[in-house]
Amino acid sequence: MTSAEQTPDRPDGAAVPDAGDAPARRGRVRARRAAVMAVPATLAAAGLAVLTAQGALGVQFAISGMPFTVTATELNGTGFAQFGGLDEMAEGSPNAGDTGGQVLVVTSVIKNATLSKLCQSVDLGGTNLVIRAGEGAQKVTASDLTTDSTELTGDAAFNNIEIGNDASTLDKAGPKGRGPKGVFSQQSDTVHIAHLRQTNYATTAGVFKLPGLKLGFSGSGC
Repeated sequence: MTSAEQTPDRPDGAAVPDAGDAPARRGRVRARRAAVMAVPATLAAAGLAVLTAQGALGVQFAISGMPFTVTATELNGTGFAQFGGLDEMAEGSPNAGDTGGQVLVVTSVIKNATLSKLCQSVDLGGTNLVIRAGEGAQKVTASDLTTDSTELTGDAAFNNIEIGNDASTLDKAGPKGRGPKGVFSQQSDTVHIAHLRQTNYATTAGVFKLPGLKLGFSGSGC
């Protein structure tokens, strides 16, 4: 008998699922249960700790799946929190690749932030969309600033930092700075990062003020 003859249809007439689908399903389950947490930038050599925990979205929308770069000469913030998260693309996104449309991220939340010489760029394939702001005397300001990142570098300093909190108990960055129960996290009263550089998949803010905004296309990004 052939393999097809050895695999009868189900009584209800529905096709029997292909066994080849099982690894993909298992991979998606594992991805949903993983979360990442970044240590302070001064300890970046230690890398990211991958934690087994219930994933949570840092933002409540489907990401495009196209990473973008953010740089600033200086970031200062009050009310800082950081924990692991999981972002998801729209179903069937052409950017999903072999990830199942999911991206493990580090969610950073700052209650009130100021940034000097902000640059944001996204590679569109052959050209870059670039946004610049805060290059003059006025700085970029944001409230409830949330970024979902896969990379973050810079020279960082934290005031009254707490490392190892359960993310659901965080209280220094307000309600938006609270993560899922059981996830490793950190928080501090203030954060200062010089020479900030991030690879982000999502950013949200309650208020985002961009003095001296410039938007255009360029052959190079930030």
